[in-house]
Amino acid sequence: MGLFRRLGDSSSRVGLFVDGPNVFREEFDVDLDELRDLAGEEGKRTMTRLYLDEHATPSLIQAAEARGFAVVTTSGDVDVRLAVDATAAAVEDEIDILVVVSRDTDFKPVLETAATAGVETVAVAPGSYGRSDALKNSAQRALTL
Repeated sequence: MGLFRRLGDSSSRVGLFVDGPNVFREEFDVDLDELRDLAGEEGKRTMTRLYLDEHATPSLIQAAEARGFAVVTTSGDVDVRLAVDATAAAVEDEIDILVVVSRDTDFKPVLETAATAGVETVAVAPGSYGRSDALKNSAQRALTL
């Protein structure tokens, strides 16, 4: 279905998946509202998820929930959970546009699988420092905050 939608069409279902440990670091100044709004510019946000590990601060969790993020906390590897959830959303036709916010090359297969399923893909890097060129090049569009 994603192949037939116009980019940024307000009826497009957008899935925003944020790799918290990789994005919310001292060297980046990432704003939750900016991430949410960026996804909203793509269409209607139907999934807005922030993935965190067990070391996440309660204040970050509270701030994310207050801004409409579903917070997914894992005791294991955040990347695996995010990758499984994002891939499932894409192949089960739950979203038309997949927005992944990370610097991590691990999400390259997720973007490739989503594109094969007809889902538009957007890779968002929190900054140019440490940005994954593989992730940037595997997405149909790449943005840097």
